[in-house]
Amino acid sequence: MGQPLWIRMGQWLGALLCSARLGAIPPAVHPPTPATPPPAALEFEIGWAGSLAASNATGRLFVILGPPDDPSEPRLRLGETGLGAAPFLARDATRFSAGQTLRLGRTQACFPQTSLDAVPPGEYRLQALFSTNRDLRLPNAPGGFISEPRRVRIDPRTPTTLRLELTARLPEESLPADTDQIRYVKLRSSLLTEFHGRPIFLRAAIGLPRSFATEPTRQYPLLVLIGGFGSRYTGLAAALAPGGHLAAARANGPEFLFLHLDGTGPWGDPYQVNSANNGPYGDAVVQELIPYVEQVCRGLGQPHARLLTGGSTGGWVSLALQLFYPDYFGGCWAGFPDSPDFRSFQLINLYQDANAFVNAHGFERAAARDLSGETRFTMRHEVQLENTLGAGDRFVASGGQWGAWAATFGPRGTDGAPVPPWDPRTGALNPEVAEAWKNYDLRHLLDQYRTNLVPRLQGKIHAWVGTADDYFLDGGLRRFALAATNGEPALEASIHFEPGVGHGWNPRPFAELLSEMQTHLEQRAPKTAAAARDALLRAKYGHGAACPHCRGGR
Repeated sequence: MGQPLWIRMGQWLGALLCSARLGAIPPAVHPPTPATPPPAALEFEIGWAGSLAASNATGRLFVILGPPDDPSEPRLRLGETGLGAAPFLARDATRFSAGQTLRLGRTQACFPQTSLDAVPPGEYRLQALFSTNRDLRLPNAPGGFISEPRRVRIDPRTPTTLRLELTARLPEESLPADTDQIRYVKLRSSLLTEFHGRPIFLRAAIGLPRSFATEPTRQYPLLVLIGGFGSRYTGLAAALAPGGHLAAARANGPEFLFLHLDGTGPWGDPYQVNSANNGPYGDAVVQELIPYVEQVCRGLGQPHARLLTGGSTGGWVSLALQLFYPDYFGGCWAGFPDSPDFRSFQLINLYQDANAFVNAHGFERAAARDLSGETRFTMRHEVQLENTLGAGDRFVASGGQWGAWAATFGPRGTDGAPVPPWDPRTGALNPEVAEAWKNYDLRHLLDQYRTNLVPRLQGKIHAWVGTADDYFLDGGLRRFALAATNGEPALEASIHFEPGVGHGWNPRPFAELLSEMQTHLEQRAPKTAAAARDALLRAKYGHGAACPHCRGGR
C-alpha cells in the first residue's frame, strides 16, 4: 500500500526546499546566545627586567613551581618524571623582546598535571626560564634567561596574576680549562655546518694516559667513551677525579687515550650516527674528530687500536658505531644498551603494535619499573613530560629521550622537525615512520647485510644487561643476541644477561675491563707493516692494498 498523500507531499516539499539556493530562503533569526566566559583563574605574566636588553628572542618559555624549601633553583628540576615532579608550564615565544610580556595559564601545556587547574594549592618557589639555544637542545642551555626564584602561595582556582621578571642570562658556553689529565676540544665540523647551514661544533674531552707527559714519543690506543642519555663531555673530569669510576683504571690499568663524546646537539642527544634530522654525526666523529684527536694526542691511528664503550645510550652508540663502521673500530663493550632490536623497543613492538601508550590488552604501557617489577611511570606520562618540554608542545622537539630517538631514527618532516613515530596525544603508531626506523634497527641491519657484516664483526661485540633492567632493555638485547648467533653465518659475540639486576649494572670494575680490552687489541694487532697498511686502507677506503681499481687508495 502506498504512503498517505500528506507524507508524500511533505517529502516532495522537503526535497524542493533542500535543493533551492540558500540565498532564496531567508535564514531563521535567533537571538544570540550569550557566551559564558571561562571562570577567572591563576595566570603567570613574564616580563623583562630593565637591565636586560633582549631583542626578538625565540625559544621555549617555562614557569617552574619548585618545592618551597628546596634551596636549589626550580629550573634545575625540569625533566624529572613521576607524580612528585615539580609542576611546570610551558609555551613557545617568538620574537620576545624587552618591554613585552607573555602569559601562561590554564591553556598552556603542563606537567605532571594535565593543566594548571589541577596543580595542588600550596606554597611553591616559582621561577621563569626562557630557553633560546637552538644548537644545544637543553632547557638550561647556555644563553637562556631566568628570573629570581620567588616563594609564593598559589591556588589555581583563585583569580590572580603573578608577575615574574627575567633578570639574568645564563652564561654563554666556555670550555673548561685543560689540566694535566684532560684536554677539552670544541671543533667546528665542516660536515655538520654544511648540513645545518650554520656553524656546528663537536665537543669532547680527552683523558690523557699517565705517561703522556713523560714519554713524549709514545703512541696510545684510543678508547671512545659514550655516556648515558644526554651525558656531557665535561663529565670526564668527575670520572677521573679521586673516587671516580675511571680514576683507578687510569692510575693502574693499561694506558689508553680516553675520548669522551658529547651527548647533546640541535635535537638533543645525537646518538653519534648519521641521521635525517641531526645530520652526519657519525661521519663527523670518524672523519673529523677522531683523526684530530689521534694527531694531536699521539693516537696509534690503527683500526684495531680504536675501541668503544658506553652504557645505556652509550651502549647503543657503541654497538651502532661498530656496525656502521666495522673496519674503523676494533671492538665495542656495550652495557645495558638502548634496544638494538625494535621489535622490543622497551615494551613496544614498533612493527606490530597499534599504540605506544596502550598495550594489546588495553592497559597503560609501562615505560620504567623498579626491581620489584612495579611500574614507576608509563609511556603516556613520559611523553606528556616531553610534549611540555618541546617546542610546539611536541615531544619530538623536546630534546628528551623519546624526542632524541625520533630525531635520530626517524624521517624529517616538511616543517624541518622530526616526524613523530606516534600521535603525541593518543599514542597511535604510524607504520610508515616505523618502517623508516628500520635503518637504525641493528638486528634488522645485521640480518639484511649478514654476509657482508658478520666476517668483519667476529669477536668485536661484547654486551651485557640485567634481566630486571629499569627500562626493559633486556628484551631488545635478547632478541639481538638470538638473531646474531642463530643466523648463518653466525656472529661470534659475548653477550651476558645477569639475573635480577637493574639498569646500570656492570660485570666488573673498569680497570679489569681495560685489561680485557688491552688483550683484545694485542691479539688483533697487525703482525707486519704490510698488514697494518692494509688494515688502515680498509678502514679509510673500504678496501685493502690489493684493490685493482685504485691501488689501495693511492
